[in-house]
Amino acid sequence: MAPGTKRQQDLRKTLRAMAPRIPMLDAGAVLEAAQAGHLRHLPVSIAVWQGLASHVRHTHTDYDLLLDDGYDRDAARFFVAPAMNEVFEDWGCARRIGEDDGEDQSVGLTGD
Repeated sequence: MAPGTKRQQDLRKTLRAMAPRIPMLDAGAVLEAAQAGHLRHLPVSIAVWQGLASHVRHTHTDYDLLLDDGYDRDAARFFVAPAMNEVFEDWGCARRIGEDDGEDQSVGLTGD
C-alpha cells in the first residue's frame, strides 16, 4: 500500500495525535471526511477536527434524528454535544464541543 500524498500522511499523523484511541473503522471515515474538497484549503489540523466532529455527530449521536424531528441545526448540535464529548473522551481526544454555546473547546491544550 502506497503511503499516500504528503497531505494524506499529515492527516493520518494529526488524527493519531488528536484521537489516539479512535477505532480503525472510524479513523478511515474521519480521514475520508477530512479529505473532502471543501476542506482541502484548510490547515491539516482544522480539516481533521472538522472531519472528526462531523463523523462523530452523524455516526455516534442522534443528531440526524433530531433534525428529522424538526429541530434546527443549532438546537440539534446543542443537544448532541454531551454525547460527542463522551466519544471524544473515549478516543483520547483532548478537544471538546462546548455545551453552553456550541463552540469548540480545547481541554488541556495550550497554544490553540
